[in-house]
Amino acid sequence: MRKVCRSVNKRIFLILFTVILITVFVGCGKVTEHTSSKKVQSEVTTVSKTVEANKSTSAIDTEKPTSDSESHKSVPASSTIKATGTTDGFDYSKYTLIVVNGGDMSGYRQPNVKVDVGFGEREYWAYTNEYGQLIRVEAKNVTLQNPNTEHVLSSGRYYSDEAKVPGTESPELDQGHVIADSLGGVSNAYNITPQNSILNRHGDQAYMEKVIRDAGGCTDLVAVIQYPNTQTQIPNHYKFTYKLQGRSITDEFDNVNPDEVNKNLGETTGTSSTPPKTEVVPANEMVSSNEDVSKVDTNHNGKVTIAEAKAAGFKMPITRDSWLYKYMDDRDGDGLVGE
Repeated sequence: MRKVCRSVNKRIFLILFTVILITVFVGCGKVTEHTSSKKVQSEVTTVSKTVEANKSTSAIDTEKPTSDSESHKSVPASSTIKATGTTDGFDYSKYTLIVVNGGDMSGYRQPNVKVDVGFGEREYWAYTNEYGQLIRVEAKNVTLQNPNTEHVLSSGRYYSDEAKVPGTESPELDQGHVIADSLGGVSNAYNITPQNSILNRHGDQAYMEKVIRDAGGCTDLVAVIQYPNTQTQIPNHYKFTYKLQGRSITDEFDNVNPDEVNKNLGETTGTSSTPPKTEVVPANEMVSSNEDVSKVDTNHNGKVTIAEAKAAGFKMPITRDSWLYKYMDDRDGDGLVGE
């Protein structure tokens, strides 16, 4: 009886064990299937997100330039700001910078160019118009020639000769520096104009240069040069503005023989019956009584200064043969006042 019970119990145990094993295996299979399904779904989602991200990145990249050069190309030309000078209405933007040796003797000038005409490290800028005429020379700081530190010839010049600008072949015209050697200017065609020899050596040009030398230099010099027509290289008028110790000075004169101007002033008698006009007239047309010093000696002290003579229209220098000479102070006794 006991053997029968034991046999039954073993069978029941085996059946239960088998059922448990089957249950366990089935459950594990479902868990594994569920896990695999979630993993696959997760991978699919990741891949999808990656594809979408790549598409988005590609779309952005196609809108960006791929190099710096392309970036520059994409900037409109109108957005580039070009610096232009506006001092006294002069437009610096249309002049091309070129380099010309300071001792170049050629009289040819290129049109619409800018050239440095300062000797050594100086920066003196010259400009030509479309006809190759020298129309402007300027210097922020005019520095005097220094023979102790610079190569200067025994003549006091940097170069043995000056540029052969058309017109300088005339015996009455010098190869005149706009900014003199003594003030640090070079001798090429961009600093030379055909200038009346008396004006250049003894007149207003020479007087102005002496004033600047005596002051040890100047600042903000601008020379404006005018011509009677577009075919000639011989100026008819010069206007210099500059500052000495902060004081603004203007020297303006025609390219003529000052002795002739002074002679004409002295010989004018003013006998015309027409009443004098109150308007200002050019110096060479001024009406003055012969040797009427009262019209020149404005403070009526019996002496005429250089400033008074220039204000009356006389050109420097005043020579010994001028009637005005005896009223002026020729300190060095050389027969010239204001040379």
